[in-house]
Amino acid sequence: MSRRQMARPGGRSARVQASVHTAVRELEAEVGRDALTVPLVAQRAGVTPSTIYRRWGDLRELLSDVAVERLRPDAAPQDRGSLSADLMAWAEQFVDEMASPPGRAYIRDALLGDPDGSNAGQCSDYAAEQIDVLLARAAARGENAPDVETVIDRVVAPVMYRVLFRPAGLDAAYARRLVAEVLGAVGR
Repeated sequence: MSRRQMARPGGRSARVQASVHTAVRELEAEVGRDALTVPLVAQRAGVTPSTIYRRWGDLRELLSDVAVERLRPDAAPQDRGSLSADLMAWAEQFVDEMASPPGRAYIRDALLGDPDGSNAGQCSDYAAEQIDVLLARAAARGENAPDVETVIDRVVAPVMYRVLFRPAGLDAAYARRLVAEVLGAVGR
């Protein structure tokens, strides 16, 4: 079990996490990422460095945890009236956010400080939850739709590969093409 999984939800643990995350974000903006240290973050957050080491292990794992939180969607995807419109809009926004310089930095941080793969899994879960909302709406409208894993494999996975390794040509048109292909495969 990772340190993050052992932490109690709510209460003091939640307050410590919130203050440490806030400290990281503020200090990154003020002094830059390269100047961040555990003691500096601890001082800003009002905790001891040992609290950070005990909960996160090291600065890399802390930055990974902060990145995962930043990658969490703020709200459910907007309902645009059809699966095609919903999934196109979602995929375009996903590409825009993940391919942006901050998005790439968050992805890099999330993966670098993730020795057991739990942060990558959490990021994947965020995308799957958003897609599930879109597919549930489509089902309620009686639309034929692929399953979540198909959309992950045929839309999310290629986007993430391109974000990490081949960013050229990664734009809204690419996202629309992937969505059209996955929807075409289910007879839309």
